[in-house]
Amino acid sequence: MRLRIFTEPQQGASYDAQLAVAKATEDLGFDAFFRSDHYLKMGGVDGLPGPTDSWVTLAGLARETTHVRLGTLMTAATFRHPGPLAISVAQVDAMSGGRVEFGFGAGWYEDEHTAYGIPFPASARERFDRYEEQLDVITGLWATPVGETFRYEGRHYRFAEGPALPKPQQEPRPPVLIGGTGPTRTPRLAADHADEYNVPFAAVEDTAAAFGRVQAAVAAAGRSAPMVYSAAQVVCCGRDESEFKRRAAAIGRDPDELRRDGLAGSPAEVVEKLGRFHEIGCERVYLQVLDLSDLDHLELIAAQVSRQLQ
Repeated sequence: MRLRIFTEPQQGASYDAQLAVAKATEDLGFDAFFRSDHYLKMGGVDGLPGPTDSWVTLAGLARETTHVRLGTLMTAATFRHPGPLAISVAQVDAMSGGRVEFGFGAGWYEDEHTAYGIPFPASARERFDRYEEQLDVITGLWATPVGETFRYEGRHYRFAEGPALPKPQQEPRPPVLIGGTGPTRTPRLAADHADEYNVPFAAVEDTAAAFGRVQAAVAAAGRSAPMVYSAAQVVCCGRDESEFKRRAAAIGRDPDELRRDGLAGSPAEVVEKLGRFHEIGCERVYLQVLDLSDLDHLELIAAQVSRQLQ
């Protein structure tokens, strides 16, 4: 099982703070640094100094790191037109030397759209319809051979004789991650488009059920390409109970709730719960780190959790 660090910078983090975490992620041997794609804080935090754009941030990190993987959980389909987004992701992939992974979701947080004047489709169905077309477009642009043009006639997006450039450095494309627990469309889209399927912040049993639905969709599609199965979980770990409770207080979470709903407590407790995810076929876990100033937390996880999983 591989561990990846996942951050929520909209809660309050400058680029420099994210860079420090990304460098620690790389130096400590974690598999990847991922970040959310949000423009507005959530909950009772001030969010200062304000939001940072995910793909601008990853472009900077691409040049300031050397080997750690970089990506999003999840880029919101509501924020960007699929043509320019395909260009941005391809460019950052080239800037990183082929280290980008493209997590992509339909978008859901209406308040951030209102706050920054971003159109928000009124119905979940329309958002998902647009998201599905964007998946077709972005993967289609990347797959179009150099020298050929891309055409697409959808309900929401139309492309005529597009040059489909630039290409990502990775071939045939950066890995595409799709997440969520929707019972029907999500499994089908994952089977059609994804290299990795991710279940965010769910219990082990619910994660197993979601994996099962995607496995069934993969089989029904007759797909031969492998699928990676992963989960995202909040992490809060301490060498002793007092350190654990101090870290829980720093992120405004109840210790008992963290133990129940996340990866929390002592390193041994975190390892035990990770083992339960491994038993259901989870190959990667994205550790949601909410206090980006606490680099000692990452050092503890690397020393006393990651090493027990190797």
